[in-house]
Amino acid sequence: MVELQRTLARVRSVRVLRCLFCFFWKRVLVCLTGKSPQYLALNDSTDSLRGISDEAVVSVRESDVFDGDSDLVSLKVSLLGDCDIGKTTFMTKYIGAEEQTGAHIAGLNLMDKILPVKGARIAFRIWDIKGDRQSRVNMPLVCKDAAAILIMFDLTNRLTLNSAVGWYNQARRWNKKAIPVLVGTKFDGFIRLPLEMQWAVAKEARAWARVMNAALFFSSASHNINVNKIFKYVAARHFDLPWSLERNLTLGEPIIDY
Repeated sequence: MVELQRTLARVRSVRVLRCLFCFFWKRVLVCLTGKSPQYLALNDSTDSLRGISDEAVVSVRESDVFDGDSDLVSLKVSLLGDCDIGKTTFMTKYIGAEEQTGAHIAGLNLMDKILPVKGARIAFRIWDIKGDRQSRVNMPLVCKDAAAILIMFDLTNRLTLNSAVGWYNQARRWNKKAIPVLVGTKFDGFIRLPLEMQWAVAKEARAWARVMNAALFFSSASHNINVNKIFKYVAARHFDLPWSLERNLTLGEPIIDY
């Protein structure tokens, strides 16, 4: 019994020393590079996002995001736009209907999803604000500390594109550094519009994207068009990861412009 107790004591001592070594080594890395070990792990891969299929993502419970994993990097992404433009459907499509977890507060939906990247995992914390006036009181909370802000509008409703400018201006009051992305939803309905109307909407959307200095994506949650690409784009921009994204300005196809 005494020998067993001594063995257990030695094992505990080794574990303590290992934890202390890891703790001080991480502090040394931060001092030498100015970047966190998680950030360095992401940048170690020269083609971190290339080759990751749209299906190569796994959902995560909220407890997984905050369990202190050393290879987990959290990114907050906020979805802004009018009511009934498909923000929640867009978020649900990305998260996966069968893996939905998160919180539902008055005027807010919060969900999490992990994108595995070689050497690390990116946990997207997605905040979806309801588009009514009452919910706009939550704008400071939604925009604060966001790595990216998706300004969203309905491609079949030009009034929501005009509103997108107001959402952008409000967001910039509370967060001037977040990556802006202008996202047109319901592309599956948009392609049924007359060509001259498609051309007018595409031209106006590209103009506003340039004003916002934002990338522009036309998307469809129901047909999973460009939904995953938008989050890959955010990760690549935020962590300065190489990822080839082709522009598409062809009328009648889902536009990607940046």
